[in-house]
Amino acid sequence: MIPERDPAMITRRSLLATPPALLAAPLAAPALAQSDQRPSITVAVQKVVNSNTLEVLREQSNVGERVFFSSLWEGLISRNWMGNLESVPGLATAWRRIDDRTVELDLRQGVRFHNGDLMTVEDVVFTFGRERMFGGGEQAANVPLFESIPASGGSKEPPPEVPAVARRIWPALERVEIVNATTVRFVNRTPDVTMEGRLARYGSDIISRRGFSETATWLDWARKPITTGPYMVAEFRPDVSLTLVAHDAYWGGRPPLRQIRFIEVPEVSSRINGLLSGEYTFACDIPPDQIPGIERNRAFEVQGGTILNHRLSCFDQNHPQMRDARVRRALTHSIDRQAIVDSLWAGRTVVPHGLQWEYYGEMFHADWSVPAYDPAEARRLLREAGYRGDPIPYRLLAGYYTNQNATAQILVEMWRQVGLNVQIQTVENWAQVFDRGTQRGIRDWSNSAPFNDPVSSLVNQHGPRGQQQQIGEWTNAEFNTLSEVLETSTDRARRRQVFRRMLEIAEREDPAFTVLHQNATFTGKRRETPWRASPAFAMEFRTMNWGA
Repeated sequence: MIPERDPAMITRRSLLATPPALLAAPLAAPALAQSDQRPSITVAVQKVVNSNTLEVLREQSNVGERVFFSSLWEGLISRNWMGNLESVPGLATAWRRIDDRTVELDLRQGVRFHNGDLMTVEDVVFTFGRERMFGGGEQAANVPLFESIPASGGSKEPPPEVPAVARRIWPALERVEIVNATTVRFVNRTPDVTMEGRLARYGSDIISRRGFSETATWLDWARKPITTGPYMVAEFRPDVSLTLVAHDAYWGGRPPLRQIRFIEVPEVSSRINGLLSGEYTFACDIPPDQIPGIERNRAFEVQGGTILNHRLSCFDQNHPQMRDARVRRALTHSIDRQAIVDSLWAGRTVVPHGLQWEYYGEMFHADWSVPAYDPAEARRLLREAGYRGDPIPYRLLAGYYTNQNATAQILVEMWRQVGLNVQIQTVENWAQVFDRGTQRGIRDWSNSAPFNDPVSSLVNQHGPRGQQQQIGEWTNAEFNTLSEVLETSTDRARRRQVFRRMLEIAEREDPAFTVLHQNATFTGKRRETPWRASPAFAMEFRTMNWGA
């Protein structure tokens, strides 16, 4: 049994055209009454969310993690955002293994949703039911991602990417049972040693059954979800801003902030200037080369560092020049990753051991490495493959990732030096990045590890239900078979062996992607602002991280 801890330890377009006076206008909500002396803050971000919704099963993204956790969405098992991201009690106070397929959890009592309802076992069961999570039909193959949802109309049936993500998170969930008024039991169809991790990852967060049922359409729900977090949605303006206000009935105590406003400011210089002028309390996604300029003013500082996220280049094996694995292998051997880390990141991040993290514990392979920088080997592979310099498209959503444009330019030059003709195609949104209507070759991406096992990243993102295979970009029969073994085996030594073989396939033999570097995130603020950065994209604004 996992005992409960002390709650205090649980732990740009259109904007530029918006008058400053309107942005600063207070919202008409009870939490914003004149007598409330708690501070209100503004966070300048590159992007609020990728989709036009706040539904966590649709918005599985880096930017979504920042605004959702731990402000809006909460799960039964939480993560210690101010520690080592280990699992801690959340909406459940304790949990225990019944057998290889079953986990039982004790619900926290007195938890209130944003609509005032008390959380019950029925809310938990509904959260993981077909109506909200898995949809009415079977999972469709190659579902669209981040496509536009109509601004009005529609039904309560979730869009196809929602059940696709749900089945990726819970590939074999059989049922959620009510044991009694305070206890629920999760039962899997197959053995799964990672069930506790799946409960702790984003996407397994609890919603209000009544809140969902009373909305007219799925989109109405997804733009103002009723959850249990310390802050609740006051206003969401897609592509502009998200305003959260304090949920004063929060089970963890009265939130320390009256209001949090996340505002989209795509340009780095505008975020920095707004921070220095006092317009913004925080400026996110600061490139390392801008940190010294900010900190020359001793009233300001930049916090942050490496996080559990790796930057990748992903390959589409369907492109005529990419069908031969030797061309993709040549792409991986042409990259001087350390030079990128040194030149663009000032040594503030590292080249990792492939798509894995040390917090995998016994599953981590310390002797594994990314493909060696070997231009001669890259040229040999290209000659052997018969590559003759035909163009390979590189889809770039410019500016989404820190240092993304500069990294892309360096990569293209490194590839050119071995004879690869890679051409950047700048697009405006993720739907265009994933579009299958035109030929795809290479694209930017990143992968996180929502819990401490490789199924949370390698299988979740690249396996048979993973995003890369859903969009028809890459597949490998042996890799897919081993994915199932990794998900269902209880033999830990066997699982570790299988994981290594999967790394060999996806990173070296038949590359689906190549890891560039561990990601890092940096946030600027005034030194006097009583807040600390967590080792994640998430920004913690609960009591333990404000004024403590």
